[in-house]
Amino acid sequence: MLSCGNEPMEHRLQGAWKAQRVFVKKSAAALAQQHELPTSHKASTRLLVGRHEWIGLPLLGSLPWIAKTDTGARTSTLHATEIHVDASVAVVHFRTIDSQGGTIDCQAPLSRYKSIRNSTGSAQHRVIIRTNAVFAGGLSFPIELTLADRSHMKCPVLLGRRAMAGYFLVDPQSDYLLGDHNDFLNTSPTPIS
Repeated sequence: MLSCGNEPMEHRLQGAWKAQRVFVKKSAAALAQQHELPTSHKASTRLLVGRHEWIGLPLLGSLPWIAKTDTGARTSTLHATEIHVDASVAVVHFRTIDSQGGTIDCQAPLSRYKSIRNSTGSAQHRVIIRTNAVFAGGLSFPIELTLADRSHMKCPVLLGRRAMAGYFLVDPQSDYLLGDHNDFLNTSPTPIS
């Protein structure tokens, strides 16, 4: 129970809030200035992605996979089991799955090791590999991925903040804004350095 002065007021929520998309012919910087919103840097051009996007990792085999975009995760992760590091040549051998659930044997150069806190808060010592990511429409850039068993997750790839920084803005209500898996067949990768 809330009170205002000496009179008690009962607080009841009735109905629900709904966000509606409204197209406005103004730049994001102009809207921020109009509404006196804080901005940390000048508005820049970035691609809008949904909470799930198709991602290809061509150096690792079959493509594409479904990736979950996660702004709460700092690092990106690829589902991997049977991870074996050959330290003499700095190569990681592991198994992952393709988009149909089939097993793929992969190998990639070892980038480094890192202690990562998972979603439950416990630290895990993980292997990190570096490879190229390709998105529907042809966008391609280098990406670092930790290897972890994601068999209990819906998506084999988690795309974290470091991979998305400078390239993407996330719309959490949408999926596959860059295109579908068929778009990989009709484009050649466009590298971004």
